[in-house]
Amino acid sequence: MTQFNLRRFLTDNAAWLGAGVLLTFLSSFGQTFFISVFAGEIRTAYGLSHGAWGGLYSLGTLVAALVMIWAGGLTDVFRVRMLGPVVLAGLALAALAMSLNSWVLLLPAVIFLLRLFGQGMSTHLAMVAMARWFTATRGKALSIASVGYAIGEALLPLAFVTAMVFLDWRWLWGLAAIIVLLGIPILMRLLREERTPQSLASEYSATGMQGRHWTRSDALKHPLFWFMAPAVLGPSAFVTAFFFHQVHLAVVKGWAHIQLVALFPVYTGVSLLSMFAAGWALDKWGTARMMPYYQLPIALGFVTLALTTSIAGATLGLVLLALTAGANSTLPSAFWAEFYGTRHIGAIKAMATAVMVLGSAIGPGLTGVLIDWGVSLDTQFLWTGGFFVLVCTLVRVGVTRAARSL
Repeated sequence: MTQFNLRRFLTDNAAWLGAGVLLTFLSSFGQTFFISVFAGEIRTAYGLSHGAWGGLYSLGTLVAALVMIWAGGLTDVFRVRMLGPVVLAGLALAALAMSLNSWVLLLPAVIFLLRLFGQGMSTHLAMVAMARWFTATRGKALSIASVGYAIGEALLPLAFVTAMVFLDWRWLWGLAAIIVLLGIPILMRLLREERTPQSLASEYSATGMQGRHWTRSDALKHPLFWFMAPAVLGPSAFVTAFFFHQVHLAVVKGWAHIQLVALFPVYTGVSLLSMFAAGWALDKWGTARMMPYYQLPIALGFVTLALTTSIAGATLGLVLLALTAGANSTLPSAFWAEFYGTRHIGAIKAMATAVMVLGSAIGPGLTGVLIDWGVSLDTQFLWTGGFFVLVCTLVRVGVTRAARSL
């Protein structure tokens, strides 16, 4: 695409792309990288051990994954202009609840709301909208919308850690609620002329395998979905686990925590570059050629993190993780639309999002239990690397067979 055409694409679609960026950015308040900033304060306030906090976090996230199976399908029924404000209002309510709640018994419910409306629905709504609204430029649209993740990941943890020096952590969750609420009128303004699911039926609708639109029931009966499930679950589970146990990792490696945290902007930058590269590549070559291989870097990344004892090695490991994490922001969403069509993409991707959220529930809990059982993170990371090699093999088998039907 020439520079002129790219500029025209951005100009012509600024409102819709901006809505995607806004939703992915605001999803940050329900993402692990933001919530974990307050882990120490939350454990102290509620008298929780590391294991208890990880267990409650996994419980709330698991329930959110189950609810996503139903809630995600709403994107096939309601326009983003209607559903988006409800989702953001729910996220703001969850942030306010975290600010005001003092009962440990309600903490899993608060985590559930944060994960459902933040990591779950805000992310899902943005990605389904991009996959549905754009066809020939789907990869570019998904990449641009995903910039919101990178902005949130790069700015919010640092900003709120700095703010904790001056303000109590509960006040900061109140501030988060206000920021989310301010996003509602902006979203409605951006989508004042929204493309709707109904209007997409003819002009923007795209079929999948066998030249038809697959329902969620059809997709679940097809083996491709189950070949893909580990690829959806894996990055969410183990990247979440990495960030969740970052303090423990720094201790066992003999690093100062600040040394490890200082590498996170590198991770974010490489992830952003990978995200755009994957978006441009999938528009050129399609997802079938790319899906079997894009998780190989994360396999090498976890092996590197297992074997290294130096910050330089940790940098290389994080770069490799970021290559897959960035591509993972765009490729799977485009994959579901390419192989199953767009008419029921909300319901199908809701299942995939539920698997993703389930992974983020399993990762921290499983890793923590293994640590308690004496299995070191180095050993776990080696196992994780092997897992991702297996994932790539499964995806290659599934996609190779299914691609014949495209």
